[in-house]
Amino acid sequence: MCFSDPVSLLKYLELPLENFAEDIKARQLFPMRVPRPFAAKMKKGDPLDPLFMQVFTRREEFKLTPGFSTDPLQEQNNQQPGILHKYHNRLLLLVRGGCAVNCRYCFRRHFPYSENHLNKKQWQQALDYIAANPQLDEVIYSGGDPLMAKDDFLAWLTTQIEAIPHIKRLRIHTRLPVVIPSRITPELIAWFTQSRLKPVMVLHVNHANEIDNALAESMQKLKQAGVTLLNQAVLLKGINDTAEQQIALNEALFEIGVMPYYLHVLDKVQGAEHFDLADSKAIELMAELIKRQPGYLVPKLVREIGGQPGKTPLDLQLHP
Repeated sequence: MCFSDPVSLLKYLELPLENFAEDIKARQLFPMRVPRPFAAKMKKGDPLDPLFMQVFTRREEFKLTPGFSTDPLQEQNNQQPGILHKYHNRLLLLVRGGCAVNCRYCFRRHFPYSENHLNKKQWQQALDYIAANPQLDEVIYSGGDPLMAKDDFLAWLTTQIEAIPHIKRLRIHTRLPVVIPSRITPELIAWFTQSRLKPVMVLHVNHANEIDNALAESMQKLKQAGVTLLNQAVLLKGINDTAEQQIALNEALFEIGVMPYYLHVLDKVQGAEHFDLADSKAIELMAELIKRQPGYLVPKLVREIGGQPGKTPLDLQLHP
């Protein structure tokens, strides 16, 4: 079951409806989607629960903020539907437009997914594009969330990519195992790991409370099958912007076999300004993590800038 009506989620969490009347209206800007397994991790009666705050509609989403954009990473004019060739040796395939959960800070909340839904002929054109660009050595399944697609389609697509000699790695960017851990099925593990391509999965976990036994068990299955497991988080004001919260997240990830990879400052997407944290605060936070954690548990603090060939690190030298 998925909560798509803000009122139903508020009732489930035993939160007073009258306190959220103006917030509910933001549903018209970006649909609300919250799978029940993710809602079950939220603390009932707590309007400041860090998982609830990531996914519930907010009145602040109506605010139009200078410097924020509906296309903050300059992705919407991609020349070939379904493909984002943003980096020299890596290419993103927009496998599915939908997500199991709609995070309110999503940088693709305004993305024209309907224009990037491919038919079989267009999928062949995408494969031909990969084959014609020998500098590519990695394909990334992205979206939306690529694991919203069925396993038989993903198995077919993986087989086609495996046949392109210069591709070495297959990476999946997904939040689905976090919000619905049962998505990690034997069928998924089979098509993902039984090819010559090195399998990498990058999760999206922002807070330690998102990690439970079900997620730990699914990650153990992937790890035993040889999948490299990484995490990229987004730094969110009021949700995970303290050293204690970040340390707890990194420790919890490591316990389930997932390495912290990136900590992104917020992509400046219109409607999400209330999640934004000043760069100086982000740098101060990262300096504290470096003091208090071993290097392998400290993610890279980065910003993604549209048109740049890779992530841009935030320079800790800016911090006095």
